[in-house]
Amino acid sequence: MSSSNIRDILTSFSPSLDFFAISTGDGRIKIWDTVKGQVQTEFADISSNDTDNFFAKPESKHLSMDYKCMKWLSLDKKKKRKLGTSLLVLGTGSGDVLALDVAAGQLKWRVNDCHPGGVNAIAFPADASCIYTAGADGMVCELDSTSGNLVTKFRASSKAISSISVSSDGKTIATAAAQLKILSCSNYKKLQKFSGHPGAVRCMIFSEDGGFVLSSSVGERYIAIWRIDGSKKQSACCFLAMDHPAVFLDSRSIATEDLNNPGLCVLAISEMGVCYFWHGKSVEELQNSKPTKICISFDDKMLKKHKGALPNIFAAKLQTVAKPALGHVLLAYGLLVKPSFEKIVVQSGTDLKLSSSLNGILLPISQSDKSKKVPDLQRRITALDRASAEEALLPMPKILSLVDKKGVGRPLVSKDNEEEVDIDDATFSMEDRLRSLGILDDGDRFTPSSVNDSTALKGISLAATTPKKKMKATIVSLDSVEAYDLLKVLVAGWLSRSFTAEYVLPWIGCILVNHNDYILSQEPETQLLDSLYKLSKSKEAAINQLLQLSGRLQLVTAQIDRATNNKSQAVSHEEQQDESEDEDVDDVLYGVDEESEIDSDSDD
Repeated sequence: MSSSNIRDILTSFSPSLDFFAISTGDGRIKIWDTVKGQVQTEFADISSNDTDNFFAKPESKHLSMDYKCMKWLSLDKKKKRKLGTSLLVLGTGSGDVLALDVAAGQLKWRVNDCHPGGVNAIAFPADASCIYTAGADGMVCELDSTSGNLVTKFRASSKAISSISVSSDGKTIATAAAQLKILSCSNYKKLQKFSGHPGAVRCMIFSEDGGFVLSSSVGERYIAIWRIDGSKKQSACCFLAMDHPAVFLDSRSIATEDLNNPGLCVLAISEMGVCYFWHGKSVEELQNSKPTKICISFDDKMLKKHKGALPNIFAAKLQTVAKPALGHVLLAYGLLVKPSFEKIVVQSGTDLKLSSSLNGILLPISQSDKSKKVPDLQRRITALDRASAEEALLPMPKILSLVDKKGVGRPLVSKDNEEEVDIDDATFSMEDRLRSLGILDDGDRFTPSSVNDSTALKGISLAATTPKKKMKATIVSLDSVEAYDLLKVLVAGWLSRSFTAEYVLPWIGCILVNHNDYILSQEPETQLLDSLYKLSKSKEAAINQLLQLSGRLQLVTAQIDRATNNKSQAVSHEEQQDESEDEDVDDVLYGVDEESEIDSDSDD
């Protein structure tokens, strides 16, 4: 049996559980209706508010948008989706925080450069009065939920914060960095600290009553439970073992006769798409209880047909807990392209296997489900082709075959989408484009030998980076005429691509600063500055396309690597799972035997 790894997937249920958001790493965010099982909204192209930044790409931004965390909040307690009340808040790897108005289908607000180095976590209290964000800079920002305005910002750690959580009453906040800290939301002072995890914390939540914090770290096959009582004890009070590291946590409190020691129900999802459920009337009973496992069952035919893209559980929500030891859970499972949603009742101690079939799943075009004798029209499934699945708004590239029977190049287009192709429309080089814009003249053709001549370059070297002091001393030693001639050579070399911009631009800038009076006196006869300005603007326009291409290449490379890993896991996972059932979990539980009386405010 095999399963795909879901650690790179971002998911979030709406507070009313009637909608489900998912992002699979390509920058697209799909909103699914959990009742109808249909796509309600899709966010693909999110424009930037920074119109002055030429690095902002005008189209197809989703291919290079790097989302790190996602949370769904509602500003209205009613289930009706009013405009501006249902917000999907996301943090990006570039440090921005975005809020998407799901009902309106548009961007509501955006905070640029909120956390330099990337936003790692988002949290908010039950009333959604504010939003807390944390990132690689060790800072915690409090944002207004409605407008996105920064309310306050404070340093919670000298190291990167990997996860944060806020209690349901909004009075305390937990941060996970080198240590796990409990802070007051009123004055941001430390109330309690724990030893934490040796690795980065992936998921962390408060219990429903705010008396415990549950956390799980990358690479650790257990969940740590920390008691919040204001004491100086730094170790965890309970550990829940798993076969694989957790990617999602949820919990509910259980009312007991002992008010100081309430029970807990814990729900977790592992990296391999298996759901775990624990139930205990006390922390001690919870640690000694055996987890209930919920997984997807499938046959060998599905294993062969999907080639690594196997169905599993990738999201869950623990709704209510009933007696005796019953949990009502909403699951999102199946394939990422067509998830299924189901509410189940989990009995503690009874494992469940959800059935999964080819029915209701988008299949490749070459596959069909012939398990049932139904008319072809009922079994027919339309799979998205390449033009519809990726870059639907952009024209498909025209690919020419070698030659047809008559020896003439022909475009490869389908009969249903035939269009005339002008074969003479060739791609212009940068030099041809500059000449068509009037930036280059025919008289500006510099041969490599003339451009690289040491006499014309005044003896300077453009093969490596020159220190600023040496560069300035060389330029200042030249008279204005020699500096102006050198500027012509440098600009011409940049135009002809004989010089690398990394090395030639500092010299051009140094000449403009130290000999600006003479250079301005030569304009507009020579029009050198005008040519330099036009060239800079053309390079600026090219950067947008290069950044877009870079994002696409990174996305394709990541998807290829992920598919390769999935194929290798599909072969070896069955043997590993059989072995994991027999072996005991011998992970070193970090901090279980460590109790310290030291109360320090530093993370080191």
